[in-house]
Amino acid sequence: MTTGGDRQGAARDLALRDGVRAVSLADIADRVRIHKSALLRYFETREQIFLELTARAWRDWFGAVLAGLEDAAPGDAGLVADVLARSFAERPLLCDLIAHTPLNLERNVSAGSVRSYKLTSLGVIEKAAELIHGVLEDRTVTECREVVSAVASLAGATWQIANPPSALTELYTSDPALARACVDLEPRLRRTADILLAGLIPSRADL
Repeated sequence: MTTGGDRQGAARDLALRDGVRAVSLADIADRVRIHKSALLRYFETREQIFLELTARAWRDWFGAVLAGLEDAAPGDAGLVADVLARSFAERPLLCDLIAHTPLNLERNVSAGSVRSYKLTSLGVIEKAAELIHGVLEDRTVTECREVVSAVASLAGATWQIANPPSALTELYTSDPALARACVDLEPRLRRTADILLAGLIPSRADL
């Protein structure tokens, strides 16, 4: 008998191999060797499986941010930007899932499933913002939350661009006119995080 962990593990492995978009409920059922109808006894839809997987991925991401900032010197915005960029770039599945969450995963599940997911993701982002505020005390928790949310959204969108299908990869590498279509995810996230963190204080309306 398979467990929920087995089913989520199968979804995770298939998504890492083929991309979230390509994985069907039948694929997951085949992987754990049960019928699709049996899988639906445990999950509402394919999207619910991936939404729960996204929540787990967010918790794992927060662990990396916590470890990365553990010994941060006060005011070290460069380290904060580096940790944010690296923590997403090292988690391709999370980046892929972030892009699909508002487009698909939240749209074919119950309100209860969305609420459970949102409590996890928003809670993790809040805790990360508080960590960053602990390093950069001249930035507010609200400002730090804005940065985390922006970098996360960029990670989801840019990961899709940085990991095109093989046919597009060949096209981009063979045509110099398309060279800029090839994006390196981590440096792009790092530069954006640097800019956002530097711009928080000058952009305040009361200054």
